[in-house]
Amino acid sequence: MGNMLIFGMGYTAQVLAARLGAAGWTVNGTGRAGNIAFDDSAGVAAALAQATHVLSSVPPLREGGDPVLQAYGAALAAAPLRWIGYLSSTGVYGDAGGAWVDESAPVGTGRRSARTEADLAWQALSDQVRVLRLPGIYGPGRSALDRVAEGRAHRIAIAGQVFSRVHVDDIASGVIASFAGPAGVYNLADDLPCSQNEVIAEAARLLGVAPPPMQTLEEANLSPMALAFYAENRRVANGKARRVLGWSPAYPTYREGLRALRRA
Repeated sequence: MGNMLIFGMGYTAQVLAARLGAAGWTVNGTGRAGNIAFDDSAGVAAALAQATHVLSSVPPLREGGDPVLQAYGAALAAAPLRWIGYLSSTGVYGDAGGAWVDESAPVGTGRRSARTEADLAWQALSDQVRVLRLPGIYGPGRSALDRVAEGRAHRIAIAGQVFSRVHVDDIASGVIASFAGPAGVYNLADDLPCSQNEVIAEAARLLGVAPPPMQTLEEANLSPMALAFYAENRRVANGKARRVLGWSPAYPTYREGLRALRRA
């Protein structure tokens, strides 16, 4: 068993914390769902003194810089931790024109410059760091099923556009697999990059409703953030995590993931 300190007890981190807690771990965390305030330096120091493992899921600041490293980087580097993890984004790879990218691909060319800066800063912190790069995350309450059911889903006609995604349970299993693996960078993605339209159509089929009509980007009237999402096109390879960590996704494609969510 271990003792985990999580910075940023958000959606993904809560799934991991529940799994670790069920296995007998002690888990402390910052954030609204955690038990420590991020700016409670004494509380963080006390938790860090007991921790064997530390994970950050806190995003970088909009203007650049990582808030966890700014506040606690020196303490993390000095602590005798067995494992340090950082949940990054495959957005660091930028636009690949639909090509496959793995961990050797260049980073920093896309819209996620602050994320790239944080990703590299965590890598430089310690020889215990595992940086886990994540594509679009889905799971209970946050999937195409929910968007279709709530009338928020879009199908947008962009030829050749593909995205990668990963079920939140598979992120948790990937984090746990990395406990025994070597430090480094790993992509955690499923096996089937595909268009968002395919996922939305499958969600509609499972719900027994008609899929939303196909639209152009202009007709969809998306937010600037969503528009930026469609500006990049890549397929994320997961071979290193499979080969080095022995990880494999329980939901290798969106089909298995959506079916499981629908049953639940």
